[in-house]
Amino acid sequence: MAEILPIKFQEHLQLQSIGINPANIGFNTLTMESDRFICVREKVGEQSQVVIVDMLDPNAVMRRPIAADSAIMNPVSKVIALKAGRQLQIFNLEMKSKIKSHAMQEDVVFWKWITVNALGLVTEAAVYHWSVEGDSAPIKMFDRHASLTGSQIINYRVNGDEKWLLLVGISAQQGRVVGNMQLYSKERGVSQPLEGHAAGFAEIKLEGAPLPTKLFTFAVRSANGAKLHIVEIDHAEQNPVFQKRAVDVFFPPEAVNDFPVAMQISKKYDIIYLVTKYGFIHLYDLETGTCIYMNRISGDTIFVTADLDATSGLIGVNRKGQVLSVSVDENNIVPYIMNNLSNRELAFRLAARNNLPGADQIFVARFQELFAVGNFNEAAKVAAQSPRGILRTPDTIERFKAVPVPAGQVSPILSYFGILLEKGQLNKYESLELARPVLVQGRKQLLEKWLKEDKLECSEELGDMVKAYDVTLALSVYLRANVPNKVIACFAETQQYDKIILYAKKVGYTPDYIYLLQYILRLDPDKGTEFAQKLVNDDAGTLVNLEQIVDVFSQLNMVQQCTSFLLDALKDNRPDQGPLQTRLLEMNLAHAPQVADAILGNQMFTHYDRAHIAQLCEKAGLFQRALEHYTDIYDIKRTIVHTQLLNPEWIVNFFGHLSVDQSMECLKEMLNSNMRQNLQIVVQIATKYSEQLGPKGLIQMFESFKSFEGLYYYLGSVVNFSTEAEVHFKYIQAACRTGQLKEVERIVRESNYYDPEKVKNFLKEAKLTDQLPLIIVCDRFGFVHDLVLYLYQNELSKYIEIYVQKVNPARTPAVIGALLDVDCPEVQIKELIASVRGVIPVDELVVEVEKRNRLKLLLPWLESKVKEGSQDVNVYNAIAKIYIDSNNNPEAFLKDNKMYDPRVVGKYCEKRDPYLAFIAYERGLCDAELIQITNENSMFKHQARYLVKRRSPELWQSVLNNDNPYKRQIVDQVVGTALPDTQDPEDVSITVKAFMAADLPNELIELLEKLVLENSAFSDNRNLQNLLILTAIRADRSRVMDYVTRLNNYDAPDIAGIAITNTLFEEAYAIYKKYEQHLEAVKVLIENLDHVDRAYEYAEKVDKPDVWSRLAKAQLDHARVKDAIDSYIKADDPTNFIEVISVAERENKFDDLVRFLLMARKKSREAVVESELLYAYAKVNRLAELEEFISAPNIAQIGNVGDRCFDAKLFQAAKILFSNVSNWARLATTLVYLGEYQNAVDCARKASSTKVWKEVNAACVEAREFRLAQICGLNLIIHAEELTELIRQYEKGGYFEELMTMLEAGLGLERAHMGMFTELAVLYSKYKPEKLMEHLKLYWSRINIPKVIRACEAAHLWPELVFLYTHYDEYDNAALTMMAHSSVAWDHGPFKDVVVKVANLEIYYKALQFYLNEQPLQINDLLVVLTPRVDHSRVVSMFQKNGHLPLIKQYLIAVQQANNNAVNTAYNDLLIEEEDYKSLRDSIDHFENFDSVALALRLEKHELLEFRRIAAHLYKKNKRWRQSMALSKQDKLFKDAMETASESRDTEIAEELLAYFVENKNYDCFAAALYTCYDLLRPDVVMEIAWRNRIFDFAFPYLIQTIREYMLKVDTLEKANTERNHKEEEKEKQEAIVPMNAPLMLTYGPVTGMPPMPMGGVPSMGVPAYQPNGYGAPLGGGMGF
Repeated sequence: MAEILPIKFQEHLQLQSIGINPANIGFNTLTMESDRFICVREKVGEQSQVVIVDMLDPNAVMRRPIAADSAIMNPVSKVIALKAGRQLQIFNLEMKSKIKSHAMQEDVVFWKWITVNALGLVTEAAVYHWSVEGDSAPIKMFDRHASLTGSQIINYRVNGDEKWLLLVGISAQQGRVVGNMQLYSKERGVSQPLEGHAAGFAEIKLEGAPLPTKLFTFAVRSANGAKLHIVEIDHAEQNPVFQKRAVDVFFPPEAVNDFPVAMQISKKYDIIYLVTKYGFIHLYDLETGTCIYMNRISGDTIFVTADLDATSGLIGVNRKGQVLSVSVDENNIVPYIMNNLSNRELAFRLAARNNLPGADQIFVARFQELFAVGNFNEAAKVAAQSPRGILRTPDTIERFKAVPVPAGQVSPILSYFGILLEKGQLNKYESLELARPVLVQGRKQLLEKWLKEDKLECSEELGDMVKAYDVTLALSVYLRANVPNKVIACFAETQQYDKIILYAKKVGYTPDYIYLLQYILRLDPDKGTEFAQKLVNDDAGTLVNLEQIVDVFSQLNMVQQCTSFLLDALKDNRPDQGPLQTRLLEMNLAHAPQVADAILGNQMFTHYDRAHIAQLCEKAGLFQRALEHYTDIYDIKRTIVHTQLLNPEWIVNFFGHLSVDQSMECLKEMLNSNMRQNLQIVVQIATKYSEQLGPKGLIQMFESFKSFEGLYYYLGSVVNFSTEAEVHFKYIQAACRTGQLKEVERIVRESNYYDPEKVKNFLKEAKLTDQLPLIIVCDRFGFVHDLVLYLYQNELSKYIEIYVQKVNPARTPAVIGALLDVDCPEVQIKELIASVRGVIPVDELVVEVEKRNRLKLLLPWLESKVKEGSQDVNVYNAIAKIYIDSNNNPEAFLKDNKMYDPRVVGKYCEKRDPYLAFIAYERGLCDAELIQITNENSMFKHQARYLVKRRSPELWQSVLNNDNPYKRQIVDQVVGTALPDTQDPEDVSITVKAFMAADLPNELIELLEKLVLENSAFSDNRNLQNLLILTAIRADRSRVMDYVTRLNNYDAPDIAGIAITNTLFEEAYAIYKKYEQHLEAVKVLIENLDHVDRAYEYAEKVDKPDVWSRLAKAQLDHARVKDAIDSYIKADDPTNFIEVISVAERENKFDDLVRFLLMARKKSREAVVESELLYAYAKVNRLAELEEFISAPNIAQIGNVGDRCFDAKLFQAAKILFSNVSNWARLATTLVYLGEYQNAVDCARKASSTKVWKEVNAACVEAREFRLAQICGLNLIIHAEELTELIRQYEKGGYFEELMTMLEAGLGLERAHMGMFTELAVLYSKYKPEKLMEHLKLYWSRINIPKVIRACEAAHLWPELVFLYTHYDEYDNAALTMMAHSSVAWDHGPFKDVVVKVANLEIYYKALQFYLNEQPLQINDLLVVLTPRVDHSRVVSMFQKNGHLPLIKQYLIAVQQANNNAVNTAYNDLLIEEEDYKSLRDSIDHFENFDSVALALRLEKHELLEFRRIAAHLYKKNKRWRQSMALSKQDKLFKDAMETASESRDTEIAEELLAYFVENKNYDCFAAALYTCYDLLRPDVVMEIAWRNRIFDFAFPYLIQTIREYMLKVDTLEKANTERNHKEEEKEKQEAIVPMNAPLMLTYGPVTGMPPMPMGGVPSMGVPAYQPNGYGAPLGGGMGF
């Protein structure tokens, strides 16, 4: 069996595994202020950074580029303090903001967070405190003592109230490390130097001490030995004095130079953790100083420590970067002290102080011993201190209660409770027992005090007990006990209604809200309304159905409150709320119509029964609301006629909701009912909804009622916006009929929508007094001819003059034409024309007259216009036409006059004289018309000269278009006549451009040869020569070579380029050669003619370097590598070395490449050139020259060349190159290919690369060099990402033993990680299952449990699987696995521990079924642990079905306290089967939750008397008195029958029992029944029975008692009546004495204190005003009313 250890030791993290450099893991670079953060300063290259490790998420490492001398993290938050020189800064990393900064006047040699809000700063001279809050600077606390001079400060501490400060330093003296400390008292202002290495402050609660005792502990190793000192500071007078402790600290012989470095004190366990430099941990009891445990936990120095809050232990970091923790093992420490230290007293005190297991037997034995000797106070203390309350049971309470109390002494039970109250909280049973006498004595303030101090465990039973005395206090108890139904009841009783819902939601309880609402409404309707609103407006949704709430309001007739509630509840206006909306409106229309009107007016609701509400509104006189809701037209028509009671504006808006047919019917109804009253509003409605109702229908409606006035006003409001012709016509018609001629004139002038023909005819027929509207219509719509005819025939000529003179002079031409048509005299026409002073459109006038061949009629008028200086072109056009027709010298007029329109006149002349038309078109530059007239009349010479002179590219383009059939004639005239005649270069240029643009190359060549080759003025023109050659290139290539040879004034490079573009390569070569452009010439030979040999001959001829270079490039392109390299060498040109290298390598011409690269290296030192030269040496195997080259100075990229050689499998060359650059990684791989495995491993070690280790490992495995492979593998497995592939490689080769051996060897590595432990466990499960359990027990905390679980499942390793499930907190799966594989995996003890922790409750019942099937004898033991968790009803049902209920009898007894129906029923059935009537009777009396009637029916026929008696008892409890008595009478249990009759409180039942006894002559029972049922029996009945049966002797005691009672009652009544009569007489006497001067009551009012006088003048005395005789005669003799 493994040794029990009192501590738990754990490695939390390996800092190196998360990327922390080992060199930075030390006291000067790593800080840990708490168990939350580790802060490390690193330097990567030239960059300084701070690494922050959050222990809650160690893998999420935070790195910040911060250059600082020191960095410390706040103990609880992401706040960092930084020190750089004397500058201090504090930053909030989460908020990314600076909190505070300060510049010190001296160097800070040590600093530390002393609290979460303050830093302690230590300089060479003093100690300061610096608060994070506010803007304060550091405050000086004390000066450093001289003893600390030259010491390295390693710690600074303050106690809890910051009254004691401690500075710790170390220094080397006489070959050992000496510790120096300075203890400073803040209150006294004094320091005390001490020798010590580690120290701490603590508080401990000593037995019998009212206050905690403050302690100071320190450890020192001096030359004389090592001691741990524990001393008291700030002694409190109330506390006992703490005895100073000084105990030896043991150091092993080999730890000569070891000394304490850190001390942490557990607040929870009062244990001192002492850590030494050599990694030893010491545990001491704080109170006694006893050494509990010592062992080595680290082989390296733990240089920084902190409190581990989670376990009240210690956490620290050692030099290797391990984050380790030590804490107390609660389950083992007390047994360890008892067994290993044999210190039972320490075990007892530690268990009592910290509630630890392991000393239960000691406590029980000591309690029994003290109780036996009568030392009850000490026994009470032992019971109160017992760990986990093992002695704080009801049994203990009963034992103390049973102790007799001597007179004058305190009861042991009270002493027990007093001790418990001092210690802490009482449990449930203790609280009930203590509260009961306190409440009886009326000292509830004590109870309140204990509750505030949390001294009592609250329960429902305690609350019920308190409620009888104080509801508010009971509420406090229920709240703490979490009894929702009782809490809510108390809230309601104390009128704290607003807390009910909040509390119910908080605890997840649903009370009977309807009952609560009824209760609250009866007490306070307003509060009830608020409560109802909270029920429906809850954030989680409606808590109660709205209809139920409304029903409650309705039952209580609270209309106002119901309205207020519903307005709030229905504010969302949802469809499902329609019935409630209807109810709301219905109740208000019945009781408060104005409220309903307001609700409807606010349009809050839309889903109620609108038809029903409309009828109610009409009945209530709310016609507007009724109309809003009616949909039937008959209802609307019936209601709409009440316009005098409705808002006109609303009526107009209301029609917007009606259909067209409904609106029309309503309008007709309104006009029909009262046209005079409703006409105006009908017009308003018609106007507003004209578009919807349609003007046609409205017009017909008004016309049907012959209301032209209404029609006029309606149409007048819509005509300006209407586009319907009928509307405009009807408006004109209505205006005429109502005499509104100005409006007629306006509308015919402005409207564009009426039918002019229809209006014209109407106006003609209307015979209006003023013809102006008719004139306007005819003028606007071109009815001038009809107008003139109408006016001329009706002798209204003056309106014709008015028309042309004032209305529209522009219509004069049409008027003149109409007058000519009616043969009006010319004189009258000329006078009319002459009388017009406005502008007459001459062109129209000419057209009108010309159509009628009367043009000369206008000549005098036109000539007068000319004399007046008219510039109107139409005047001159008319004169020109007259001159042409009359042949009055038209050619001169056309050439000289500039005022006419050439197009108009030219068009007029085309048929009369084409030449006159040409003259007009030429003057007006009318190109299109001129071209057309010359083409049609073959006037090409005129056209050619016009084209050359015109210089219009657009015109040339149209003429030279291929679609022009006259193009050839025009070109001939241009080439032969027009162009030779011109001397203007611009004419030639534009003409040539036109030919080019028209794409006429042949014609252009013809033109240019005439201009260039025939010795014209343009023969030497460069542009024309260029154009001639280019045109030939395009049109006739055969002429190009001739032109190139003959012409000398052209642009040779450009022409040659164009020739190349057009594939005239020989011509281009000729041009370059003619002008000695050698490079371009050779390019043509190479690139265009592809004659490399011809280019070589040309290069030999000219011998130019640039030509050789271009030739070399061409040869290179043709893969003629040797020739190309020769050409490059002749050109001495290495510039194209990249391409040469590429082609040479591709063609494998490395010998020639060496020649080129040697030439290139002489010209320039390029790294590429030298690198390629190295590679070429390697390719041609010139290794000696290669070694000579790399030994000399060079700039070659040797590493890259080595990689290329490696890729090309030139391993010898690669080995030379990699060795030269010390590339151990690549060299190792190369050596693997060369078979040099040992050297490869050595190189891999130097390379320290994962990739290299993988390659070398793979090669060694393949070569079966497993020793070397393991060396490689150990360097791979520390990288988690490489582990899987490595395992797959070994498994693929079948090397399982070697793989497991390698992983086993790797477990001891510093960088061993979870993956290694996990994969080894998986391998064990596959290949060595016998070793798996041992591995899991050792390393379960360091493996990936889910992965190993899957492996164990696959390998069917069930015990191991259970172990993993248990340690992974997968208790459900652990339990299921145990049950499924019970033969190998189940054990009763572990199964009980597991099953209580499962989350799936179904597993409980599976476990019970499993035990029932396989372990039935242990099922009650299992049920003991499952009792608080299982559903008792289901458990009972399970065992009832299986018929194994007796197996769980003990369980049924244990859980019967829950008063569960199924449990009670099953237990009762079990007792019936066992015929245990006493237990059955006890069960029935104490636990009533079962079907008692059914049980009674079952027992009433039982063969045993006691069971039938129980049946009678059950009937009695259910108030079935007759059935109970019948059973009792049947079994002659007359006493039970009499008791039943007495309890029934029913006279009839009691008398029936009497009759039964008399009938059976059982007179003794008759007499007993008279006594038992005395208060139920009627004396007259009893006397009658006794008289009839002659048994007065048995009834006489009853009669005597009855008479005695009646006499006492009569005496009491007589006495009371006498006293009342006396008081009434005295009162009458006082009222009869009235002062003489007292005012009359009728004028003064009732006198204060006197009752009002009733009819008859007798004061009302509060007694009936009628005589006892029943006739009702009034007192005082007055007449009754």
